[in-house]
Order: sequence, then structure tokens, then C-alpha cells
Amino acid sequence: MIDDVAPKQVWEALMTHPDAVLIDVRTTAEWNFVGMPDLSQTGKHTIPIQWQVFPTMQPNPHFLDQVKDAGLTEQHHLYFICRTGGRSMAAADSARNAGFKHVYNVKDGFEGPHDQRGHRGHVAGWKHDGLPWTQK
Repeated sequence: MIDDVAPKQVWEALMTHPDAVLIDVRTTAEWNFVGMPDLSQTGKHTIPIQWQVFPTMQPNPHFLDQVKDAGLTEQHHLYFICRTGGRSMAAADSARNAGFKHVYNVKDGFEGPHDQRGHRGHVAGWKHDGLPWTQK
């Protein structure tokens, strides 16, 4: 089972645990147009690795290779984030099945669920919790 970890707890882990990393599994379009977590205060950077490849949204056949190519090992604590927590949970499960021992899902992702008006970022998630992020 993969633990769902609240964004503020993830931030705390990134600030205090040297082996904690954040892997953003959204698409290039999401990174460019919606924004990305800004980890500069932690002395780290978000690792962008698509779980599904934009624009076809086909599974990324090189996902696990790219995780390993990023220098990540069994000792790292891998926190996976996507828009709302679905893709990141699948990515975390894949990493766990590949032998990574410390894998977590960022609960509600970067933007969280829709609010009553159909907008994201106002109910839950990284942005809602006021954590640092940047947009190109």
C-alpha cells in the first residue's frame, strides 16, 4: 500500500530529510502552463518525469529508467505528485514494484479536486496549501 501524504507533510520532509525528493509525473504541458512546485527553499529541485506522454497520453515506457537516470536509489524517499493524485499513485506503485522501498503519493496533488465552480486549486492540494510554486 502506498501512503497518501498531505502536501505540507511532504514539504516538511523535503526540508528536513536529505534523501527526500519530489517527482512531478504530470505532462510537459502541465508543467509549462499550470506551474510546478518550487523547491528552491529546500535546496532541491522538482524532478519532472512524465507518467503519460503529452499529447497522446500514452504511458511513458521509459518512466522507471528515467527515475533511475535521475540518480534515485532505494535509499531515497520518493514523493510523487500529479494534478490530483491519481497518476502519481500509479507511478508510486510502479516504483514500489520496481524495488524502491520508500515511495509516497502527494495527497490531492498539485491542484486538488474541483471546487463548486469547477475550478482547481481552491479545495486541496499543493497550491491550495500555499506551498511555493512557479509558473513559466
